[in-house]
Amino acid sequence: MEKVYLPEKIEKKIYRFWLKNNLFNPDFLPKSYKKPFTICLPPPNVTGELHIGHALNAFCQDILIRKKRMEKFRTLWIPGLDHAGIATQNVVEKQLRNEGKTRFEIGKKEFLKKVKEWVKKYRKIIISQFQKLGCALDWSRLRFTLDKKYTKAVKKAFLTYLKEGLIYQGIRLINWCPRCQTSLSDLEVEYQESKVKLWYVKYQLKNGGFLSVATTRPETILGDVALAVNPNDRRYKKFIGKKAIVPIVNREVPIIGEENVKMDFGTGVVKITPAHDFADYEVAQKHNLPMIQVINEENRITKEAPKNFQGLEVFEAREKIINELKDKNFLEKVEDYLTPLPTCYRCHTILQIIPSNQWFLKMENLAKEAEKVVKEGKIKFYPKNFEKIYFKWLESPKDWCISRQIWWGHKIPLKNSQDVLDTWFSSALWPFASLGWPEKTKDLKTFYPTEIIFTDRGIINLWVARMIFSGLKFMKEIPFKKVFIHPTVLTKEGKRMSKSLGTGINPISLIEKYGSDATRFGIVWLLSGNQDIKFVEDHLIMGRKFCNKIWNAGRFVIFQIKNPLVIPKNIENIKLKSYEKETIEKLKKTIEKVNKKIENFEFGLAAREIYEFFWHQFCDIFIENFKKEKNKNYKLLLFLYLNSLKLLHPFLPFLTEEIYQKLPIKNKKISILFESWPSFK
Repeated sequence: MEKVYLPEKIEKKIYRFWLKNNLFNPDFLPKSYKKPFTICLPPPNVTGELHIGHALNAFCQDILIRKKRMEKFRTLWIPGLDHAGIATQNVVEKQLRNEGKTRFEIGKKEFLKKVKEWVKKYRKIIISQFQKLGCALDWSRLRFTLDKKYTKAVKKAFLTYLKEGLIYQGIRLINWCPRCQTSLSDLEVEYQESKVKLWYVKYQLKNGGFLSVATTRPETILGDVALAVNPNDRRYKKFIGKKAIVPIVNREVPIIGEENVKMDFGTGVVKITPAHDFADYEVAQKHNLPMIQVINEENRITKEAPKNFQGLEVFEAREKIINELKDKNFLEKVEDYLTPLPTCYRCHTILQIIPSNQWFLKMENLAKEAEKVVKEGKIKFYPKNFEKIYFKWLESPKDWCISRQIWWGHKIPLKNSQDVLDTWFSSALWPFASLGWPEKTKDLKTFYPTEIIFTDRGIINLWVARMIFSGLKFMKEIPFKKVFIHPTVLTKEGKRMSKSLGTGINPISLIEKYGSDATRFGIVWLLSGNQDIKFVEDHLIMGRKFCNKIWNAGRFVIFQIKNPLVIPKNIENIKLKSYEKETIEKLKKTIEKVNKKIENFEFGLAAREIYEFFWHQFCDIFIENFKKEKNKNYKLLLFLYLNSLKLLHPFLPFLTEEIYQKLPIKNKKISILFESWPSFK
């Protein structure tokens, strides 16, 4: 053994050893490993390299998979990649913009060719990154959400929903991204607090006088079909049933009573524009009002508006309308106003709300089923408080707009349709489609349902809820038993990491600096129960020092034992000295604590327990006393060190495997992965 631990010399070698011997493939496990334990890796988008959040997520899963393998479970960790429709199309379009081109200029065929080149490049990079992280993924089962078998699953799901009347096509109000040129579901909308203006506009009454209406979007005045007041508002009760004139367009519209009108917003009188506001659309349905679309997919004013506004870009039209309101004395006043603006979750463009002919999935019954299994405890969230986010959306979900007007993705499996399916529609099938569904494969029978899904809190409803109702629908069984919401890794200042701002961290750069195991241990150490963790490299430095400590202890053990020994299954309490008994007892307690911490997904706390035992009990007390002994108990020394290595293996897989291969043990297993998890039972 080298005098110091050199991760760069062992990590590639060890991972090749694992792959060569098929150690991550359950098909090569002994028959005694009967009980399945499956995790589906949340498939990262093929938009670029992995970030530190991916690394944290992967480390947690790897710890659990390796521990369960040592507990003789038939473990399977399924790797995969997501085609990520809008996101992948965006990054390739950005690349084109840098060349002064658009996807429309080069055409669909050439654009998709460039997307596939991008995917091929980053598929290779991402796989390489997971391997450098030390992930025990079964690469023989690698899946991609656009491969042929997966496409078959997506088609089957769509046609099943369609046949049962759960999918329908129709003109409905949707969120539209003018930049991406596609529809978005309600869950793909991000709201950004923004400083805007609140314009107070006079609407003349047919029989004289006027009512003042506050709006943040003057351009939508062109599509107004009514004014509304709360019937309980004493100020305006007398106006219900009368007529008002929409300024600029001179359209006569009714004044209606509507209990949902907030009396404390603006003046208490609101304009109703059903084609460009979800709440107004509901009011229009209730009161049988028409819908006039004045903004189109190109973010321009339609032919439904007066001629002098037609074809103008929305913000150009806004300026022109404001000027005309001023000229005609319809503008009463303007105030600063803070409001959440809906933006695209991928490109952050301000969205428009427009009517569009799209495909929808009926959500009412699916949502009820997904809500029920969590309320009954069949699926548990860790931490539990995240159930609130899950339930909040499921209580009153909108029908899911599943069609997209982009080029990259699963084409809707019906004739003459140019649309593709929402990426989340295909990823909702992940826990069973990754195992071969709709075919009745051996994998599907053996490894479904999976045990747990590890994910970020931002996609609880975008992904987790949809996987749950999809599993119940197509497999008649929950897709997983547990949901672990891992923390968000922030900068040391407590801000979200951003690649564009230069605050993002590539985990591979950390591995090149500290080694994979030190990086793993340092990042996992931060998992102390908080949902946001501030990243500092100090913990990785600590992890590197700890790896050196383990390495040096291994060199000491190997140097002490001249001939291979048989490891006793139990340590006989015969003539044991007090420090030996103390170390054995502390090892027992450490195993119990680590088991409990990992079971509760407290990976950082588990790491601290092992660190404390190994450094301060085994090294500082046991080894230092052992050095002074004349009649040395070599079997006990090897027993304690081996069990420490086994405890450490899920956290530090490369280091522990390398040392294990050098330990003087008779009848040694091919890998530490085939050793039994430490137990005194």
